[in-house]
Amino acid sequence: MNGATVSQVAQRHEIRRQQIYVWRYELRRKGLLTPDDATQFLPFDITSPPEPPGACAPEANLALIEVVLRNGRSLRVDAHVDAAVLTRLIQAVEAA
Repeated sequence: MNGATVSQVAQRHEIRRQQIYVWRYELRRKGLLTPDDATQFLPFDITSPPEPPGACAPEANLALIEVVLRNGRSLRVDAHVDAAVLTRLIQAVEAA
């Protein structure tokens, strides 16, 4: 939302205002955001891909695995997740 304050964005998404500052600090520390970059909040939706015809109900073929990372965080993913996707997820979570 153009012109929204950090407090307004934090309140809208039910997070602490300080969390937004922490995220910005971490992005700058990792070189992903320079001090000259303006902070932008972009809306996005995560949607599930359409099920192919004849697919079983999700709970019928759901097989989850849990990966516990060195930093103590964990990921729960479908056992059939693509290895490249899982690798990128692990790298992103470990870098966060």
